[in-house]
Amino acid sequence: MWPLYAAGFTTAFGAHGIAANLGGHARGAVTSLLVLGGLLALYDGAEVLLKPVFGTLADRVGARPVLLGGLVAFAVTSALYVVADSPGWLWAARLGQGAAASAFSPSASALVARLNPAAKHGRAFGSYGFYKSIGYTLGPLLGGVLVWGGGLRLLFAVLAVLGGAVAAWAALGVPVVPPLPKARQTVLDLARRLADPAFLAPTSALAAATAALSVGVGFLPVSGRAAGLSTVATGAAVSVLAACAAVVQPKAGRALDNGRLTTRTGITAGLLLTAAGMGCAMLPGLTGVLVGAALIGAGTGLITPLGFAALAASTPTERLGQTMGAAELGRELGDAGGPLLVAVVASLTTLTHGYAVLGVILALGPALTVVRRRPAGG
Repeated sequence: MWPLYAAGFTTAFGAHGIAANLGGHARGAVTSLLVLGGLLALYDGAEVLLKPVFGTLADRVGARPVLLGGLVAFAVTSALYVVADSPGWLWAARLGQGAAASAFSPSASALVARLNPAAKHGRAFGSYGFYKSIGYTLGPLLGGVLVWGGGLRLLFAVLAVLGGAVAAWAALGVPVVPPLPKARQTVLDLARRLADPAFLAPTSALAAATAALSVGVGFLPVSGRAAGLSTVATGAAVSVLAACAAVVQPKAGRALDNGRLTTRTGITAGLLLTAAGMGCAMLPGLTGVLVGAALIGAGTGLITPLGFAALAASTPTERLGQTMGAAELGRELGDAGGPLLVAVVASLTTLTHGYAVLGVILALGPALTVVRRRPAGG
């Protein structure tokens, strides 16, 4: 399992480490905010398009070869910019990193499910999410230190070494998991399976959690600065969010495996906690920012392992790669859609109203569940 945890860390560290440093340290390549936006979108755009494709490929040829191929490709494309330091190669390297992560991220998720019995899926996905959260947390901080010491090329060099090292570790440590025989699936069969509530409910919750996480990371510092807080205080708020998400995920997974928590109850509680965090973010001052960050982190940390465990439990084993790829697509859409929604509302009204709109959307899921379960006439 450890090489899989390292793969999760790699994709998170690579995504946020570079994204956090492009604007201030790629002056020759980033000539405008539009160019910066394009560079930031390349990574996520590649993932949106390719994760379902590589997830399906993992079911067909086995998740391990796709995992190894993706990690090697991540190392090679990261090395491109180290060798050829030019704006064009920066675009190529960033696109290649996103495509490579699209291969090894859903493959790692599928292997987490395949290599653990159903009774331990909660703990396994909780640990996997913990190390991804560590990558998200350390990416901007450690990436900034590396860029300060040796420029953007040093950060890409470290990512190249990291990708190669994790690929070698996975080749030695991850056992061969052959693809399982499966019945022929038509496009209609796939559509029916993806439209099933057993897929839609946890995937929607994962997308909502990722949307809230992205909004918290991106907009809580804005609220802090508007309240007159220092960059240290706003940075601490983002660290609190990431730390709470990292700490809660393994605990939620263990509670699920021990029968102290169900996926329905846990996901509902996570959505309500996250919605409450958005409500607290509307309060002025340091208290609102910190409490909002803590609740958003705890809520998303509760949803993530339970959502993936629910998907693994409801998916035929031979289709795990396809399901994880499609679920990751949902998360990427939430990652992009949440900040976009809040930004649009904030531009028309205020940022406080943006938090309120997302909070209401997050709370709608549990509310609709209660309405559906209420007896007729009750």
